[in-house]
Amino acid sequence: MSDLELPETHYAHSGDVNIAYQTMGDGPIDLILVPGIVSHVEFLHEMPGYTSFLRRLAKFGRVIVFDKRGQGLSDHISGAASLEQRMDDVRAIMDELGSTRAALLGFSEGAAMSALFAATYPERVSHLLLFGGFGKARGDEEWVAQRVKAWGSGASINGLNPGQATNPDAVRSFARLERLCASPGTFRDYLLLNINIDVRSILPAIRVPTLALHRRDDATIAIARGRELAGQIPHAKFIEYPGDEHAFWIGDTDALIGDIEEFVVGHRENSTDDLERILATVLFTDIVDSTRSAVEKGDQQWRRLLDSHDQLARRIVEKHRGTLIKSTGDGILATFDGPGRAVRCALALGPASRQMGLPLRAGLHTGEIEIRGDDIGGVAVHAAARVMAQCRSDEVLVSRVVTDLVAGAGLKFAERGSHELKGLPGRWDLFAASA
Repeated sequence: MSDLELPETHYAHSGDVNIAYQTMGDGPIDLILVPGIVSHVEFLHEMPGYTSFLRRLAKFGRVIVFDKRGQGLSDHISGAASLEQRMDDVRAIMDELGSTRAALLGFSEGAAMSALFAATYPERVSHLLLFGGFGKARGDEEWVAQRVKAWGSGASINGLNPGQATNPDAVRSFARLERLCASPGTFRDYLLLNINIDVRSILPAIRVPTLALHRRDDATIAIARGRELAGQIPHAKFIEYPGDEHAFWIGDTDALIGDIEEFVVGHRENSTDDLERILATVLFTDIVDSTRSAVEKGDQQWRRLLDSHDQLARRIVEKHRGTLIKSTGDGILATFDGPGRAVRCALALGPASRQMGLPLRAGLHTGEIEIRGDDIGGVAVHAAARVMAQCRSDEVLVSRVVTDLVAGAGLKFAERGSHELKGLPGRWDLFAASA
């Protein structure tokens, strides 16, 4: 399967129920991702970061994802599936694929079922990985009613990816994911069943190698619950990561994927140490109020405007000897080998785009980036995005390191204060650039 192709959906028979699943990669180790409360094996590929996360796992194993019965593309059922039925579904998929033994990666609610599966069928589990998991669920009927009332609105973004909770486009994507995964009634059935989950009594019986993974400020499942889960499993290892995202594919995933690979196969062939690293100035731009403009202009006119904007951006980036990495839908990501040219490019982009009726904001940071084919990664990329998030309309903001590197270049900078940038340590001094 090429980098442009998505995996096909297949079905495994579990009793009278058809379970939708997909595979990516060809081994030698099988890695089964056990979903949280809801999933949709096809639409999840529309969520930024999900497919690339699976592809990186697929470099060292055959990745298997599925929708539990009653959800996504699996057969709908009356009520919610018990943990025992969910275990049957995992066994059915393994049998369909001829997988005698696999590593289980349980996410959120899926961690509890994965733990129970490992304790019940140790001969079929080579490794147990638990991300953002818990041993005992929490909540009551009032809590369930509140969540069901908001279902389909995208409210789940507040826990899965809170950093994008004010991004209307991201909220709409999560709203669609919710509606495709399960109806409000099905979601309610699962919540009512799940608030009674408690697998703590079986955790000491787990005898397979176990790794628990949790983000420090997880907005859905507090890290204390992850530590409690790991603490009750003999010889389990616990690793925490910075960030508040509950979704495993969102945020800084480099260390997470490296730890998964090292735990499952014993080394990190795909470690970021093997990636090409260079020093670059990273530029992110964003069209201000793009959602409102799209609604006002209509889809066709907005699409033409975006195409014109992208062509303009490419010309200006190339004029300043930069590399346009990609269009982000309503902005661009570009890199430069000279911070001065990067700042001047951003200052040129603003007025040119404004003449088209598309006001921009831009953020820049200089640091080490990782080359990943046609894409880039690393902390410097996240930093540039966070700097941009602090921008006002028609403003170019840069980090202090950029101002230090362009001293004497004839550029002017006005202090914009010290800021905490989401997911990054310390406080960052930001400056507004002008020619």
